[in-house]
Amino acid sequence: MRRRLTISILAVVVGTLLVTGVGTFLLEQQAASSTAEQDLTVTAQATSKVLSSTNAPVTPSTLSLLQKVSGAATLEIIGLGPRGTFEEPLPSSLNQAIMDVPALQDTRSVAGNVGRTVFVAVPLTNLIGDGIRTGLGIPSTDLPILLLTHKVSSPNNGLPYFFAVAGMAILVAGAVAAWLARRISLPLVQVVTTTKHIAAGDLEAQVPVRPGDGPELAGLAQAINAMVDSLSRAKGLERQFLLSVSHELRTPLTSIRGYAEAVADGATQDVAGAVAIIASEAARLDRLVQDLLDLAKLDARRFSLQPSRVSCAEVLSNVVNGRRPEAAVDDIELSVELPPGDQIWVEADADRLNQVMGNLVSNALKFATHRVEVGGSTQVDTYTLWVLDDGPGIATEDLPHVFERHFRSDRIEGRRNGSGLGLAIVSELLAAMGGSVEAISPAADGHGTRMVVTLPA
Repeated sequence: MRRRLTISILAVVVGTLLVTGVGTFLLEQQAASSTAEQDLTVTAQATSKVLSSTNAPVTPSTLSLLQKVSGAATLEIIGLGPRGTFEEPLPSSLNQAIMDVPALQDTRSVAGNVGRTVFVAVPLTNLIGDGIRTGLGIPSTDLPILLLTHKVSSPNNGLPYFFAVAGMAILVAGAVAAWLARRISLPLVQVVTTTKHIAAGDLEAQVPVRPGDGPELAGLAQAINAMVDSLSRAKGLERQFLLSVSHELRTPLTSIRGYAEAVADGATQDVAGAVAIIASEAARLDRLVQDLLDLAKLDARRFSLQPSRVSCAEVLSNVVNGRRPEAAVDDIELSVELPPGDQIWVEADADRLNQVMGNLVSNALKFATHRVEVGGSTQVDTYTLWVLDDGPGIATEDLPHVFERHFRSDRIEGRRNGSGLGLAIVSELLAAMGGSVEAISPAADGHGTRMVVTLPA
């Protein structure tokens, strides 16, 4: 990769130099031809005035002297016959077609260039006497044409300087390209190496972030490192979840199997009690399986909701009444507080809202010391339901994670261990119904937890 970057940068530099050099060469050649043509035109006009002001015969020696004074490559007077043909041969670089004979016959000057040869032809309309013909032998019927040519110097003279400068530029560009290629490719190579380790299962791999890296490369490295941390945490939660689910399944299955064998072998006299325990443990298994199914449906976006106008007071009353036997077993006081006045209605799925509040109350009963309170309050355009317990509360570092799947804190022991799915289901069900849930801890006096559910009224 480093070699490709270096070659690419050098190719861009060389291409730029080539285009610049060729363009400069062509522009310089065009500018030199244009300048030479203008200078030669001025010289031709001045020469024609000199010739017009003399009555002496014009001889080849006179033209030679004028040529030296003007600096032209050639300076001659040739005759243009009535039929549009030149009596004398033109210079080797010119031809009849390029001379624009009709313009000359119309006594207009003609200028142009052929390659590096610039020419100017000026009709000498004032030189029609015998003086100009005596020394040059131009017939009286011919129109005398003053013809000057000049050889434009080649821009090739500056090529050695250009190549020297271009060589130095390429050397500097090569050094800069190698440095840039290394600076760009090294972090990318490290990223590729780290991602290969991650793909192989090494979730301890990290992409080093160097102070000299650009913001984009540093951002890429930080994003990958954050992804690795998330994967590592997810893997730990998955492992913890599997252990929790295994324990949750093994405990009731052990009880069911033990009491079933006791009933089958006649080893127990309290058959009704054994059957009740089997039914209770089977219900516990059913709740765990139902939680797993709910999460699978939420993941697959196949969770169906049937929203309707739901009475919050009725929901809270049903939840509290349904959990009173569970609270009585642990000697927990379970109460409900509702604001006085009209009934409060929300748009939600009644069964799922019951499930949400039931999960929150059951979770509070696991950690409460003496009391769990359930209540509601009205806001401007929302209705808030809350569940408050007087337990030890949630550690500050655990608060951001309590609604994640499979999360269970090891810092606080509850009366019963769960699978870590209840609060995750609460959060996702409320999100599907347009609501939200928040955990506040400590709730009062340095302990306790308040779970707050917000729904649009």
